[in-house]
Amino acid sequence: MSSNSLEQLKSTGTTIVTDTGEFEQIAKYKPQDATTNPSLILAATKNPDYASLIDVAVDYAKKQGSSKDPSELANIALDRLLIEFGKEILKIVPGRVSTEVDARLSFNKQATIDKAISLIKLYESQGIKKERILIKIASTWEGIQAAKELEEKHDIHCNLTLLFSFAQAVACAEAKVTLISPFVGRILDWYKNATGESYTAETDPGVKSVKEIFNYYKKYDYKTIVMGASFRNTGEIKALAGCDFLTVSPKLLEELYNSTEEVPKQLDASKAKSESIDKVSFINDEAKFRLALNEDAMATEKLAQGIRSFGKDAATLLEQLEKKF
Repeated sequence: MSSNSLEQLKSTGTTIVTDTGEFEQIAKYKPQDATTNPSLILAATKNPDYASLIDVAVDYAKKQGSSKDPSELANIALDRLLIEFGKEILKIVPGRVSTEVDARLSFNKQATIDKAISLIKLYESQGIKKERILIKIASTWEGIQAAKELEEKHDIHCNLTLLFSFAQAVACAEAKVTLISPFVGRILDWYKNATGESYTAETDPGVKSVKEIFNYYKKYDYKTIVMGASFRNTGEIKALAGCDFLTVSPKLLEELYNSTEEVPKQLDASKAKSESIDKVSFINDEAKFRLALNEDAMATEKLAQGIRSFGKDAATLLEQLEKKF
């Protein structure tokens, strides 16, 4: 028996990813990959230890900017700041880091593609190969189609985030994106607010959603990685032992690290083959996808809310950077 619940979780075949912008926390738990988003970067920039990263981004913008407009310079600096965080994280993790496209581009396919390519070029200018980067994009129709093109034409690997519905998951698999991030805890939040009920790990709607997606992918041999995200408690995490990847906050990683409770495997790709699951498709059918998403009130609301929230934090970061010019 492994010494703690975190090690047991890893032994089920699940790859552990940290969900933070704090380098020290990443190093402690020895994850394979790490994920960031504007909210995490915003929180990390309040730590004085990371002031030097902001200085690098500001100096870069001053040299690259074609004008003295603070807004333009702030946008240049923000992209470089994301790369600075990613670069430092990649010194710690052996795998990949996810870097997010501005959520305010979530309904603009071409702008998302352009931003992803520019972020990859910035990474490459720092000596980091694109194989170590996942570009995070919201799971809107436009975002999924942007990811499809990035994967097919540019060999840029994508992490489709803010994913709350089976329809989004199917469309992502058909687009052959590298990885999806279904948001377990946010699904639970919605159902608790909507029903007033409490849920166990077994009845948790977020857990059940990821299990459904995982089994569907494995039954039909989709290669897209399922990475459960946005957890509210360790019970949700343990209920998904065996999932491809799980990205976990430092607080919950610490709880698992300090626990010796058994973590048996819950998800099994081989067993999924015998599941009775009908195949569906959204290939080249935007109307069908939008209708399916619209029929899921939870997914519709949480997707919109997530885009607003990440967009707001990106705007706050830009405001802070503007003050530097």
